[in-house]
Amino acid sequence: MQPVPVSVLATATRIRPRTALVASADRSFRQRLSEILTGLRWQVREAEGGAQAWAEAEAAPPEAVIVDSWLPDLDLAEFLKDFRGSFPQVDLVTASGSTAQESQRGPYRQELLYALRRCQDTDTAAWNAAPALNRQNPAPESGHTAPWPIPFPDTVMEVPPLPVIMPAAMQDSSLNHAKAVPIRGDQPAGSEQAFCERLPELIGNSVSMLEVSRRVRLVAPRSTPVLIEGPTGSGKEIVAEALHRLSTRSRKPFVAINCAAIPEALLEAELFGHTRGAFTGAVQGRIGRIESADGGTLFLDEIGEMPLALQSKLLRFVECGELQRVGDNETVKVDVRIVAATHQALAQQTQTGAFRSDLYYRLAVFLIRTPALADHAQDLPLLVDHFMQRMGREAPVKRLDHGALAKLAAHDWPGNVRELEHVLERGAILAGDEAVLTAREIDFGFTVN
Repeated sequence: MQPVPVSVLATATRIRPRTALVASADRSFRQRLSEILTGLRWQVREAEGGAQAWAEAEAAPPEAVIVDSWLPDLDLAEFLKDFRGSFPQVDLVTASGSTAQESQRGPYRQELLYALRRCQDTDTAAWNAAPALNRQNPAPESGHTAPWPIPFPDTVMEVPPLPVIMPAAMQDSSLNHAKAVPIRGDQPAGSEQAFCERLPELIGNSVSMLEVSRRVRLVAPRSTPVLIEGPTGSGKEIVAEALHRLSTRSRKPFVAINCAAIPEALLEAELFGHTRGAFTGAVQGRIGRIESADGGTLFLDEIGEMPLALQSKLLRFVECGELQRVGDNETVKVDVRIVAATHQALAQQTQTGAFRSDLYYRLAVFLIRTPALADHAQDLPLLVDHFMQRMGREAPVKRLDHGALAKLAAHDWPGNVRELEHVLERGAILAGDEAVLTAREIDFGFTVN
Protein backbone atom coordinates (compact mmCIF):
# COMPACT_ATOMS: atom_id res chain seq x y z
CA MET A 1 0.00 0.00 0.00
CA GLN A 2 1.45 3.34 -1.09
CA PRO A 3 1.86 5.93 1.69
CA VAL A 4 -0.30 9.04 1.42
CA PRO A 5 1.82 12.06 0.47
CA VAL A 6 2.31 14.58 3.25
CA SER A 7 0.94 17.35 1.03
CA VAL A 8 -2.34 15.45 0.58
CA LEU A 9 -2.66 14.93 4.34
CA ALA A 10 -2.00 18.61 4.95
CA THR A 11 -4.64 19.62 2.43
CA ALA A 12 -7.19 17.24 3.93
CA THR A 13 -6.48 18.58 7.40
CA ARG A 14 -6.76 22.14 6.21
CA ILE A 15 -10.17 21.70 4.56
CA ARG A 16 -11.71 19.48 7.24
CA PRO A 17 -14.70 21.41 8.64
CA ARG A 18 -14.45 22.55 12.23
CA THR A 19 -17.53 22.27 14.41
CA ALA A 20 -19.19 25.28 16.03
CA LEU A 21 -22.19 25.28 18.35
CA VAL A 22 -24.45 28.36 18.27
CA ALA A 23 -26.58 28.75 21.41
CA SER A 24 -29.36 31.32 21.18
CA ALA A 25 -33.11 31.53 21.71
CA ASP A 26 -33.18 33.79 18.65
CA ARG A 27 -33.81 31.51 15.68
CA SER A 28 -33.05 34.20 13.08
CA PHE A 29 -29.70 34.95 14.74
CA ARG A 30 -28.82 31.24 14.78
CA GLN A 31 -29.73 30.88 11.12
CA ARG A 32 -27.75 33.92 9.99
CA LEU A 33 -24.66 32.93 11.92
CA SER A 34 -24.93 29.30 10.79
CA GLU A 35 -25.09 30.35 7.13
CA ILE A 36 -21.96 32.50 7.48
CA LEU A 37 -19.99 29.84 9.37
CA THR A 38 -21.03 27.17 6.87
CA GLY A 39 -19.65 29.37 4.11
CA LEU A 40 -16.37 29.43 6.06
CA ARG A 41 -16.34 25.60 6.05
CA TRP A 42 -17.58 25.10 9.58
CA GLN A 43 -20.02 22.41 10.56
CA VAL A 44 -22.65 24.14 12.69
CA ARG A 45 -24.96 22.76 15.34
CA GLU A 46 -27.64 24.87 16.99
CA ALA A 47 -29.09 25.02 20.49
CA GLU A 48 -32.08 27.03 21.67
CA GLY A 49 -30.80 27.44 25.23
CA GLY A 50 -28.03 26.72 27.70
CA ALA A 51 -29.20 23.25 28.71
CA GLN A 52 -29.41 22.05 25.12
CA ALA A 53 -25.98 23.55 24.35
CA TRP A 54 -24.49 21.70 27.31
CA ALA A 55 -26.01 18.41 26.17
CA GLU A 56 -24.73 18.95 22.62
CA ALA A 57 -21.23 19.64 23.92
CA GLU A 58 -21.26 16.53 26.11
CA ALA A 59 -22.37 14.39 23.17
CA ALA A 60 -19.64 15.70 20.86
CA PRO A 61 -17.45 18.60 22.01
CA PRO A 62 -17.14 21.27 19.30
CA GLU A 63 -14.10 23.41 18.57
CA ALA A 64 -16.06 26.54 19.43
CA VAL A 65 -19.29 27.64 21.12
CA ILE A 66 -20.92 30.99 20.40
CA VAL A 67 -23.41 31.98 23.08
CA ASP A 68 -25.99 34.74 22.71
CA SER A 69 -26.07 37.61 25.20
CA TRP A 70 -29.16 36.10 26.87
CA LEU A 71 -30.28 32.53 27.52
CA PRO A 72 -33.94 31.63 28.15
CA ASP A 73 -33.25 28.88 30.68
CA LEU A 74 -29.95 29.59 32.45
CA ASP A 75 -28.12 32.55 33.91
CA LEU A 76 -25.53 33.57 31.30
CA ALA A 77 -22.69 34.34 33.73
CA GLU A 78 -23.12 31.03 35.58
CA PHE A 79 -23.36 29.12 32.30
CA LEU A 80 -20.11 30.65 31.00
CA LYS A 81 -18.29 29.91 34.23
CA ASP A 82 -19.48 26.29 34.53
CA PHE A 83 -19.09 25.55 30.83
CA ARG A 84 -15.54 26.90 30.82
CA GLY A 85 -14.67 24.65 33.73
CA SER A 86 -16.15 21.52 32.13
CA PHE A 87 -14.94 22.15 28.58
CA PRO A 88 -11.67 24.09 28.88
CA GLN A 89 -10.56 23.02 25.39
CA VAL A 90 -13.54 24.69 23.70
CA ASP A 91 -13.19 28.25 22.44
CA LEU A 92 -16.11 29.95 24.20
CA VAL A 93 -17.27 33.26 22.67
CA THR A 94 -20.30 35.41 23.43
CA ALA A 95 -22.28 37.26 20.78
CA SER A 96 -20.50 40.45 21.84
CA GLY A 97 -17.19 38.87 20.84
CA SER A 98 -15.82 38.20 24.34
CA THR A 99 -16.54 36.26 27.53
CA ALA A 100 -16.97 37.29 31.14
CA GLN A 101 -13.48 35.96 31.81
CA GLU A 102 -10.89 35.08 29.21
CA SER A 103 -11.41 31.50 28.08
CA GLN A 104 -9.18 29.17 26.12
CA ARG A 105 -8.42 31.19 23.00
CA GLY A 106 -8.77 28.81 20.08
CA PRO A 107 -6.86 29.04 16.80
CA TYR A 108 -10.02 30.16 15.00
CA ARG A 109 -10.98 33.07 17.27
CA GLN A 110 -10.46 35.70 14.57
CA GLU A 111 -12.56 33.67 12.15
CA LEU A 112 -15.37 33.48 14.72
CA LEU A 113 -15.23 37.22 15.33
CA TYR A 114 -15.30 37.79 11.58
CA ALA A 115 -18.44 35.61 11.31
CA LEU A 116 -20.09 37.58 14.12
CA ARG A 117 -19.27 40.83 12.35
CA ARG A 118 -20.73 39.50 9.11
CA CYS A 119 -23.81 38.39 11.02
CA GLN A 120 -24.14 41.91 12.36
CA ASP A 121 -23.88 43.34 8.85
CA THR A 122 -26.87 41.28 7.72
CA ASP A 123 -28.96 42.23 10.76
CA THR A 124 -30.58 45.65 10.47
CA ALA A 125 -30.81 45.77 14.26
CA ALA A 126 -27.06 46.28 14.55
CA TRP A 127 -26.49 48.75 11.76
CA ASN A 128 -25.37 52.29 12.13
CA ALA A 129 -27.99 53.46 9.65
CA ALA A 130 -26.26 56.60 8.42
CA PRO A 131 -23.09 54.90 7.08
CA ALA A 132 -25.21 52.13 5.59
CA LEU A 133 -27.27 54.66 3.67
CA ASN A 134 -24.33 56.73 2.47
CA ARG A 135 -21.98 54.09 1.18
CA GLN A 136 -22.18 53.48 -2.57
CA ASN A 137 -20.00 50.36 -2.43
CA PRO A 138 -20.23 48.07 0.62
CA ALA A 139 -17.04 46.96 2.27
CA PRO A 140 -15.63 43.83 0.59
CA GLU A 141 -15.96 41.71 3.72
CA SER A 142 -19.62 42.51 4.21
CA GLY A 143 -21.20 40.95 1.14
CA HIS A 144 -24.20 43.18 1.87
CA THR A 145 -25.71 45.27 -0.92
CA ALA A 146 -27.91 48.16 0.12
CA PRO A 147 -31.10 48.33 -1.98
CA TRP A 148 -30.92 52.13 -2.24
CA PRO A 149 -28.10 54.23 -3.76
CA ILE A 150 -28.17 57.20 -1.32
CA PRO A 151 -30.34 58.41 1.58
CA PHE A 152 -33.93 59.44 0.96
CA PRO A 153 -33.92 63.01 -0.44
CA ASP A 154 -34.64 65.64 2.21
CA THR A 155 -37.24 67.16 -0.08
CA VAL A 156 -39.16 63.91 -0.09
CA MET A 157 -39.16 62.86 3.53
CA GLU A 158 -37.56 64.67 6.40
CA VAL A 159 -36.55 62.30 9.16
CA PRO A 160 -36.30 64.08 12.50
CA PRO A 161 -33.47 62.98 14.76
CA LEU A 162 -34.45 60.31 17.24
CA PRO A 163 -34.74 61.57 20.84
CA VAL A 164 -32.23 59.00 22.02
CA ILE A 165 -28.57 59.16 22.99
CA MET A 166 -26.14 56.45 21.98
CA PRO A 167 -23.32 55.94 24.53
CA ALA A 168 -19.82 56.11 23.09
CA ALA A 169 -19.14 52.52 24.13
CA MET A 170 -22.09 51.37 22.07
CA GLN A 171 -21.09 53.47 19.06
CA ASP A 172 -17.66 51.86 19.01
CA SER A 173 -18.96 48.32 19.27
CA SER A 174 -19.08 46.45 15.97
CA LEU A 175 -19.99 43.02 17.22
CA ASN A 176 -23.29 43.29 19.11
CA HIS A 177 -26.00 41.78 16.93
CA ALA A 178 -28.53 44.17 18.44
CA LYS A 179 -27.73 47.61 19.79
CA ALA A 180 -29.01 48.99 23.07
CA VAL A 181 -30.41 52.49 23.17
CA PRO A 182 -31.93 54.38 26.08
CA ILE A 183 -35.64 55.08 25.89
CA ARG A 184 -36.89 58.29 27.49
CA GLY A 185 -40.27 56.86 28.25
CA ASP A 186 -42.10 56.00 31.43
CA GLN A 187 -39.02 54.68 33.21
CA PRO A 188 -38.06 56.27 36.53
CA ALA A 189 -34.81 58.16 36.79
CA GLY A 190 -31.88 55.90 37.55
CA SER A 191 -33.78 52.80 36.45
CA GLU A 192 -31.66 49.83 35.44
CA GLN A 193 -34.17 49.30 32.61
CA ALA A 194 -32.89 52.46 30.90
CA PHE A 195 -31.56 50.52 27.95
CA CYS A 196 -33.54 48.37 25.56
CA GLU A 197 -32.13 45.92 23.06
CA ARG A 198 -34.19 45.89 19.89
CA LEU A 199 -35.51 42.46 18.99
CA PRO A 200 -34.21 41.27 15.61
CA GLU A 201 -37.64 40.48 14.15
CA LEU A 202 -38.99 43.95 15.03
CA ILE A 203 -37.34 46.04 12.34
CA GLY A 204 -36.87 49.71 13.21
CA ASN A 205 -34.92 51.94 15.56
CA SER A 206 -37.65 54.52 16.14
CA VAL A 207 -38.76 55.23 19.69
CA SER A 208 -42.12 53.53 19.15
CA MET A 209 -40.55 50.31 17.84
CA LEU A 210 -37.95 50.23 20.60
CA GLU A 211 -40.76 50.58 23.12
CA VAL A 212 -42.45 47.51 21.62
CA SER A 213 -39.20 45.55 22.06
CA ARG A 214 -38.85 46.80 25.63
CA ARG A 215 -42.35 45.70 26.59
CA VAL A 216 -41.93 42.30 24.91
CA ARG A 217 -38.72 41.64 26.86
CA LEU A 218 -40.34 42.69 30.14
CA VAL A 219 -43.38 40.42 29.91
CA ALA A 220 -42.09 37.48 27.84
CA PRO A 221 -40.66 35.42 30.78
CA ARG A 222 -44.02 35.54 32.60
CA SER A 223 -47.31 33.77 31.91
CA THR A 224 -49.21 37.06 32.04
CA PRO A 225 -51.94 37.41 29.37
CA VAL A 226 -51.00 40.00 26.74
CA LEU A 227 -53.20 42.06 24.45
CA ILE A 228 -51.59 43.46 21.30
CA GLU A 229 -53.38 46.39 19.72
CA GLY A 230 -52.44 47.93 16.39
CA PRO A 231 -53.65 48.60 12.86
CA THR A 232 -53.88 45.80 10.31
CA GLY A 233 -50.51 44.88 8.83
CA SER A 234 -48.43 46.40 11.64
CA GLY A 235 -46.86 43.10 12.77
CA LYS A 236 -49.00 41.95 15.69
CA GLU A 237 -48.40 38.25 15.01
CA ILE A 238 -44.64 38.87 14.81
CA VAL A 239 -44.84 40.41 18.29
CA ALA A 240 -46.79 37.38 19.53
CA GLU A 241 -44.18 35.01 18.10
CA ALA A 242 -41.43 37.04 19.79
CA LEU A 243 -43.25 36.76 23.12
CA HIS A 244 -43.38 32.99 22.70
CA ARG A 245 -39.75 32.73 21.55
CA LEU A 246 -38.45 34.60 24.59
CA SER A 247 -40.68 32.78 27.07
CA THR A 248 -40.06 29.64 29.09
CA ARG A 249 -42.70 28.00 26.87
CA SER A 250 -40.62 28.33 23.70
CA ARG A 251 -40.13 24.56 23.40
CA LYS A 252 -43.88 24.01 23.45
CA PRO A 253 -46.35 24.78 20.64
CA PHE A 254 -47.24 28.24 19.39
CA VAL A 255 -50.81 27.90 18.10
CA ALA A 256 -52.46 30.76 16.23
CA ILE A 257 -56.10 31.12 15.26
CA ASN A 258 -57.76 34.00 13.42
CA CYS A 259 -61.13 34.55 15.09
CA ALA A 260 -62.37 36.52 12.08
CA ALA A 261 -61.49 33.88 9.49
CA ILE A 262 -63.62 31.01 10.86
CA PRO A 263 -67.44 30.96 10.64
CA GLU A 264 -69.19 31.50 13.96
CA ALA A 265 -70.82 28.05 13.82
CA LEU A 266 -67.40 26.34 13.64
CA LEU A 267 -65.30 28.61 15.82
CA GLU A 268 -66.32 27.02 19.13
CA ALA A 269 -65.40 23.52 17.95
CA GLU A 270 -62.17 24.86 16.45
CA LEU A 271 -61.18 26.40 19.78
CA PHE A 272 -62.44 23.84 22.27
CA GLY A 273 -62.57 20.66 20.19
CA HIS A 274 -65.51 18.29 19.84
CA THR A 275 -66.55 14.68 20.35
CA ARG A 276 -67.73 12.26 17.70
CA GLY A 277 -71.31 13.03 16.65
CA ALA A 278 -71.39 16.37 18.45
CA PHE A 279 -72.82 17.98 15.32
CA THR A 280 -73.55 17.10 11.71
CA GLY A 281 -70.35 16.08 9.99
CA ALA A 282 -68.42 15.33 13.21
CA VAL A 283 -67.54 11.77 12.20
CA GLN A 284 -64.73 11.61 14.74
CA GLY A 285 -63.59 13.48 17.82
CA ARG A 286 -60.96 16.17 17.65
CA ILE A 287 -59.06 18.29 20.15
CA GLY A 288 -59.27 22.05 19.71
CA ARG A 289 -56.64 24.72 19.21
CA ILE A 290 -56.56 25.55 22.92
CA GLU A 291 -55.79 21.97 23.91
CA SER A 292 -53.20 21.58 21.14
CA ALA A 293 -51.32 24.56 22.62
CA ASP A 294 -51.02 22.89 26.05
CA GLY A 295 -47.80 24.04 27.72
CA GLY A 296 -47.24 26.70 25.05
CA THR A 297 -48.81 29.87 23.74
CA LEU A 298 -52.27 30.40 22.21
CA PHE A 299 -52.46 33.40 19.89
CA LEU A 300 -56.01 34.68 19.36
CA ASP A 301 -55.79 37.04 16.39
CA GLU A 302 -58.62 39.52 15.82
CA ILE A 303 -60.15 38.69 19.20
CA GLY A 304 -62.55 41.61 18.73
CA GLU A 305 -64.41 39.59 16.07
CA MET A 306 -65.27 36.77 18.48
CA PRO A 307 -69.04 36.38 19.00
CA LEU A 308 -70.36 37.41 22.41
CA ALA A 309 -71.70 33.92 23.19
CA LEU A 310 -68.26 32.43 22.65
CA GLN A 311 -66.60 35.21 24.64
CA SER A 312 -68.34 33.94 27.79
CA LYS A 313 -67.00 30.42 27.22
CA LEU A 314 -63.50 31.76 26.63
CA LEU A 315 -63.80 33.81 29.81
CA ARG A 316 -64.47 30.67 31.83
CA PHE A 317 -61.38 29.01 30.41
CA VAL A 318 -59.23 32.08 31.12
CA GLU A 319 -60.46 32.13 34.72
CA CYS A 320 -60.06 28.45 35.62
CA GLY A 321 -57.91 26.89 32.88
CA GLU A 322 -60.52 24.22 32.15
CA LEU A 323 -62.47 23.60 28.96
CA GLN A 324 -65.24 21.35 27.71
CA ARG A 325 -65.16 19.91 24.23
CA VAL A 326 -68.36 20.39 22.25
CA GLY A 327 -70.63 17.42 23.00
CA ASP A 328 -68.63 16.30 26.06
CA ASN A 329 -69.54 16.55 29.75
CA GLU A 330 -66.00 16.10 31.03
CA THR A 331 -63.66 19.03 31.63
CA VAL A 332 -60.03 19.10 30.51
CA LYS A 333 -57.30 21.03 32.33
CA VAL A 334 -55.04 22.94 29.94
CA ASP A 335 -52.04 25.16 30.68
CA VAL A 336 -51.59 27.83 28.01
CA ARG A 337 -50.40 31.42 27.90
CA ILE A 338 -52.94 33.57 26.04
CA VAL A 339 -51.81 36.34 23.72
CA ALA A 340 -54.63 38.16 21.94
CA ALA A 341 -54.50 40.76 19.18
CA THR A 342 -56.92 43.20 17.60
CA HIS A 343 -56.99 46.19 15.27
CA GLN A 344 -59.99 47.55 17.16
CA ALA A 345 -60.13 49.70 20.28
CA LEU A 346 -61.50 47.02 22.62
CA ALA A 347 -61.76 49.40 25.57
CA GLN A 348 -64.26 51.45 23.60
CA GLN A 349 -66.08 48.31 22.47
CA THR A 350 -66.67 47.36 26.10
CA GLN A 351 -68.53 50.67 26.55
CA THR A 352 -70.97 49.79 23.77
CA GLY A 353 -71.36 46.15 24.82
CA ALA A 354 -69.76 44.81 21.64
CA PHE A 355 -67.06 43.14 23.75
CA ARG A 356 -67.31 41.74 27.27
CA SER A 357 -65.59 44.03 29.74
CA ASP A 358 -64.75 41.16 32.13
CA LEU A 359 -62.96 39.28 29.32
CA TYR A 360 -61.20 42.45 28.20
CA TYR A 361 -59.72 43.07 31.64
CA ARG A 362 -58.44 39.50 31.83
CA LEU A 363 -56.84 39.64 28.41
CA ALA A 364 -55.41 43.16 28.69
CA VAL A 365 -53.34 42.52 31.82
CA PHE A 366 -50.36 43.74 29.80
CA LEU A 367 -50.90 45.89 26.71
CA ILE A 368 -48.55 46.25 23.73
CA ARG A 369 -49.33 48.63 20.87
CA THR A 370 -47.79 48.17 17.43
CA PRO A 371 -47.50 51.52 15.61
CA ALA A 372 -48.76 52.30 12.12
CA LEU A 373 -45.94 52.60 9.57
CA ALA A 374 -46.84 56.26 9.05
CA ASP A 375 -46.01 56.84 12.73
CA HIS A 376 -42.46 55.52 12.38
CA ALA A 377 -41.66 56.47 8.80
CA GLN A 378 -37.99 56.96 9.73
CA ASP A 379 -37.73 53.16 9.83
CA LEU A 380 -38.70 52.86 6.16
CA PRO A 381 -35.08 52.48 4.89
CA LEU A 382 -34.40 49.64 7.33
CA LEU A 383 -37.66 47.91 6.42
CA VAL A 384 -36.96 48.26 2.69
CA ASP A 385 -33.53 46.75 3.15
CA HIS A 386 -34.91 43.93 5.28
CA PHE A 387 -37.47 42.88 2.69
CA MET A 388 -35.12 43.26 -0.28
CA GLN A 389 -32.47 41.15 1.45
CA ARG A 390 -35.07 38.51 2.30
CA MET A 391 -36.23 38.34 -1.30
CA GLY A 392 -32.57 38.07 -2.24
CA ARG A 393 -32.41 34.58 -0.75
CA GLU A 394 -34.14 33.21 -3.84
CA ALA A 395 -32.91 35.70 -6.45
CA PRO A 396 -30.21 38.39 -6.82
CA VAL A 397 -30.79 41.33 -4.49
CA LYS A 398 -32.31 44.30 -6.29
CA ARG A 399 -31.84 47.95 -5.40
CA LEU A 400 -34.07 51.00 -5.73
CA ASP A 401 -33.31 54.18 -7.64
CA HIS A 402 -34.16 57.76 -6.58
CA GLY A 403 -37.58 57.73 -8.21
CA ALA A 404 -38.64 54.51 -6.52
CA LEU A 405 -37.45 55.75 -3.13
CA ALA A 406 -39.27 59.05 -3.55
CA LYS A 407 -42.48 57.24 -4.44
CA LEU A 408 -42.21 55.01 -1.36
CA ALA A 409 -41.47 57.97 0.91
CA ALA A 410 -44.48 59.94 -0.37
CA HIS A 411 -46.96 57.11 0.24
CA ASP A 412 -49.10 57.14 3.41
CA TRP A 413 -49.09 53.31 3.84
CA PRO A 414 -52.65 52.50 4.90
CA GLY A 415 -51.72 48.80 4.82
CA ASN A 416 -48.64 49.42 6.99
CA VAL A 417 -45.62 47.09 6.93
CA ARG A 418 -47.52 44.28 5.21
CA GLU A 419 -48.38 46.64 2.36
CA LEU A 420 -44.73 47.68 2.05
CA GLU A 421 -43.65 44.06 1.80
CA HIS A 422 -46.20 43.36 -0.93
CA VAL A 423 -45.32 46.53 -2.88
CA LEU A 424 -41.63 45.60 -2.89
CA GLU A 425 -42.34 42.00 -3.88
CA ARG A 426 -44.62 43.17 -6.68
CA GLY A 427 -41.97 45.65 -7.82
CA ALA A 428 -39.28 42.97 -7.89
CA ILE A 429 -41.50 40.80 -10.08
CA LEU A 430 -42.35 43.67 -12.43
CA ALA A 431 -38.65 44.55 -12.75
CA GLY A 432 -37.95 41.11 -14.19
CA ASP A 433 -34.22 40.62 -14.75
CA GLU A 434 -33.42 44.27 -14.09
CA ALA A 435 -31.21 44.85 -11.05
CA VAL A 436 -32.76 48.24 -10.21
CA LEU A 437 -36.38 49.03 -9.32
CA THR A 438 -37.65 52.31 -10.73
CA ALA A 439 -40.76 54.33 -9.89
CA ARG A 440 -42.60 52.49 -12.66
CA GLU A 441 -42.31 49.19 -10.76
CA ILE A 442 -43.52 50.71 -7.48
CA ASP A 443 -47.22 49.95 -7.89
CA PHE A 444 -49.59 50.54 -4.97
CA GLY A 445 -52.56 48.94 -6.71
CA PHE A 446 -53.03 45.69 -8.54
CA THR A 447 -52.62 47.07 -12.04
CA VAL A 448 -49.63 48.69 -13.70
CA ASN A 449 -50.18 52.37 -14.50
